[in-house]
Amino acid sequence: MPPSATAADTSKTVKLERYNSYLRKIHSTKVLNASSKVLFRATLLVALVLLLLFAFNYHPLSDSRAAASHHLHRRSFLSTGIFSSSSSSSSSAWEKRVRQSSTAKRQHGLSVLVTGAAGFVGSHCSIALRKRGDGVLGFDNFNDYYDTSLKRARQNLLEKQQVFIVEGDLNDGPLLRKLFDIVPFTHVLHLAAQAGVRYAMKNPQSYISSNIAGLVNLLEVAKAANPQPAIVWASSSSVYGLNTENPFSEEHRTDQPASLYAATKKAGEEIAHTYNHIYGLSLTGLRFFTVYGPWGRPDMAYFFFTKAILHGKSIDIYRTQDNQEVARDFTYIDDIVKGCVGALDTAEKSTGSGGKKRGPAQLRVYNLGNTSPVPVGRLVSILEGLLGTKAKKHLIKMPRNGDVPYTHANVSLAYRDFGYKPTTDLATGLRKFVKWYVGYYGIQPRVKKENSHADDSA
Repeated sequence: MPPSATAADTSKTVKLERYNSYLRKIHSTKVLNASSKVLFRATLLVALVLLLLFAFNYHPLSDSRAAASHHLHRRSFLSTGIFSSSSSSSSSAWEKRVRQSSTAKRQHGLSVLVTGAAGFVGSHCSIALRKRGDGVLGFDNFNDYYDTSLKRARQNLLEKQQVFIVEGDLNDGPLLRKLFDIVPFTHVLHLAAQAGVRYAMKNPQSYISSNIAGLVNLLEVAKAANPQPAIVWASSSSVYGLNTENPFSEEHRTDQPASLYAATKKAGEEIAHTYNHIYGLSLTGLRFFTVYGPWGRPDMAYFFFTKAILHGKSIDIYRTQDNQEVARDFTYIDDIVKGCVGALDTAEKSTGSGGKKRGPAQLRVYNLGNTSPVPVGRLVSILEGLLGTKAKKHLIKMPRNGDVPYTHANVSLAYRDFGYKPTTDLATGLRKFVKWYVGYYGIQPRVKKENSHADDSA
């Protein structure tokens, strides 16, 4: 074969291989492009799925305010869902319970929304109002500041009196507006609050949320109601703070709070003044002085002292920085209830309509106390006698945690305006409390016998 023919064949072979290589590259590129598109679409699909899951299930943990908001919205859904998303029959049944509970059974009876109805004072006031024939609708969020089983037990007591408690939060505006749409309340007894002086050092935001934001939300709903209700609400003797004048009078200064709790209650009094001035709401603030008695709060000294004594545990008894005894104006629950009812009965109508003030409205504040301060040491001695057990006492200087060394109520203003006159001394009141305590908790201590004439009603 001639050399020229061999060279030509070689050239054709090289060109053919180059062409085949070019085709392979094109094919690989198409495959790669197709694979990339498939991968991109798959990735996009997975991302969308994850985004949906994230949106439905994510609860922000790093932002406490967002977490609180989520909890509130969830509570709103749970409490309002019965009338917004379930069957009409369920909605009708719920509204029927609300109306029945709120309807007075006596002529010219009141229709009262009681906030904090599962609480200590709230449950006693609700029962007292219902027993005399007033309509009472309870409202409570059943928070876990203390044992919720005690609150549920109070709820059971109210159910026996045909008082229905709506479970909800004060900051749930839609739920409150729904209740005011269903019932033309004549009065609101606002007792819901974050209580306790010392707990404010652990959870300050709870006091702002309940005692300030919750109060404002309630007043916002009440101002727009038609008719506007008259409002009686719980302030506190803590507003006197560092005041040294005794006994404490409503005319004394209250601009030196000793705790955040006291500051929120003082803020509440100023907020009440504002809503009275602008919107014509009738508002009465009650400054409670150390309330005690059956079904009381476990965070109060008389309550946890009783528990500690029965369990043989030591108790801390505070003394002032100059080694004086700490004293409190202990006020029995029945006397407080009489004061609350008296304030309701003498509350004048609000003067606003549709959120607009039509004329001057009533604005009041009163002390509700016992007028007889008792040293904490004397309280312990009474409990020792009633329980038949000596307390293991540990005397310490009062820490700077917001507590004040002495309280003493002047109640002459409340006596003048609605006949408030406390009648229960500490020994009598503690005897009733201990009888309830050992019965409720199933304890068999060496408790002194009560006098046959003692009345344990609340």
